[in-house]
Amino acid sequence: MKLDKKILEEKIREYRKFKSCSESTLMGLCETAEYPISQTEMVKLGCGFAGGIGGTFDEGTCGAVTGAIMANGLIIDDPSKIKANAKEIFNTFKEEYGSVCCGTITNNGEDKSPCVDCCVFIANKVADLWDE
Repeated sequence: MKLDKKILEEKIREYRKFKSCSESTLMGLCETAEYPISQTEMVKLGCGFAGGIGGTFDEGTCGAVTGAIMANGLIIDDPSKIKANAKEIFNTFKEEYGSVCCGTITNNGEDKSPCVDCCVFIANKVADLWDE
């Protein structure tokens, strides 16, 4: 499946103005892939993962990663491919940002400036995985 990365990035950047990283990444990927799920359902799926899970900005995984992994699980039908992609998503993000921990990336929520780029970065990685 080939996603238009320009549309994907535009959606994520727009959503990130008023949604969390997990919601924005999940919504951008699912909508660009035209997956049949409502925005309400995506928000319900993603909101608990905001701020490193429950807004703790602590040791929880970055919402961009959790949103990407949720979208991957919804879109891909093969469980072994879902798992392999999830590992690649995790490892690629960690290699790029040095951590998958929301608190580490955002200085415990004090600096959310990297968030939009984190979402776009990992969504583009997912698009590449889905294109293979």
